[in-house]
Amino acid sequence: MIIVSACLAGVECRYNGSSYSVPQIVEMVIQGKAIPICPEILAGLPTPRPPVEQFEGKIISLNGDDQTAPYRAGAKMGLEIAVVSGCQKAILKSKSPTCGAGWIYDGTFSGNLISGDGIFAKMLKDKGIEVCTEEIYCKG
Repeated sequence: MIIVSACLAGVECRYNGSSYSVPQIVEMVIQGKAIPICPEILAGLPTPRPPVEQFEGKIISLNGDDQTAPYRAGAKMGLEIAVVSGCQKAILKSKSPTCGAGWIYDGTFSGNLISGDGIFAKMLKDKGIEVCTEEIYCKG
């Protein structure tokens, strides 16, 4: 079983209420090979919601609110689902402050990327679960 970002599976759960459907990932979910997870929805955050980025170890919204606690809570719930499901791999939405793997936005809301992982991606990696993004998955 594989964990996938729900937005990649066609669920309209991104901060702006959209999805980022990837046909191969949608098909994996349809075939029962992948579990779609959105840590933000698990945390009870609304859709749409203000955009957030990581800055100095915190999740900060565009209007300056510290959203670390709910984002961390949602990531922990997602991790529990991954563990109890026996997942060994995750395909997550690139650049996200929650799901990004390898590169995330720098916290200035200017579109600049820095090396790093989203909080959900980091939790999965810390549990030994392989994490890649749709960009890497879809290339290979």
